[in-house]
Amino acid sequence: MTGDVMTSRAPSAIDWWHQIELPGGYVTPGHDRSAEKLAALHLPDLRGKTVLDVGAFDGYFSFAAERLGAARVVALDTFVWQRPGGKDGFEYARKALGSSVEDLEVEVLDISPETVGQFDVVLFLGVLYHMRHPLLALERVASVTRERLILETLVDMTFLRSPAAAFYPWKMLGDGTNWWGPNQAAVLGMLHSVGFERAAPYPVKRFSSARVRGLPVRAKVNANLISGASNRSRRRLVRDVAKSVLTQNRLVAHGIR
Repeated sequence: MTGDVMTSRAPSAIDWWHQIELPGGYVTPGHDRSAEKLAALHLPDLRGKTVLDVGAFDGYFSFAAERLGAARVVALDTFVWQRPGGKDGFEYARKALGSSVEDLEVEVLDISPETVGQFDVVLFLGVLYHMRHPLLALERVASVTRERLILETLVDMTFLRSPAAAFYPWKMLGDGTNWWGPNQAAVLGMLHSVGFERAAPYPVKRFSSARVRGLPVRAKVNANLISGASNRSRRRLVRDVAKSVLTQNRLVAHGIR
């Protein structure tokens, strides 16, 4: 259901994740390279389609789907929105854009036709590797997908052609919500296993011009992360950072009915 409540916080006081262009030329100062990611999704024609955005956060991709002509868009989140102030960005952007995007708070593993309905296109972006049970999560989102699931995820073990996944029992790069790094073969295999007839991969370029421009910022973030860790954790973090450069990448994959 679309809410009418707008946060009273100024946009500069919100902890933004997405970079959303608002009326007047203001772009929210998020860390996510949102426009670059949107261009890499290989979206189908969304005109007249119904779209569910799972893990919507500030709603950049929900608002983009609406802008691209979707007939109905539902933004779904819980992990971020249940934190204090975690929904402020979404509420502010929706009001500023005059958007009709609906919001729904349902856990990923509770997604079903009964709880959220069914949609022509489902966006599942940057969520899979945060799930303790990724195959079960894919089963849930597949159950509400009529035509196409668009998945964007971290991939690991990219040197292996056989299906495999890295498991992170500690904080990978300082984030305790990172659990799994499947490789491309594993992602495609999981999409087939949950009922998609075709699974099309679109590997993200490791070094786009936007990524190269962002390297100094990422280097600074990693340096601060390492320097702020305890001596016991520092060596592991250094290994994690080095490993991420060698074995990790991002992948977009479409599950098609």
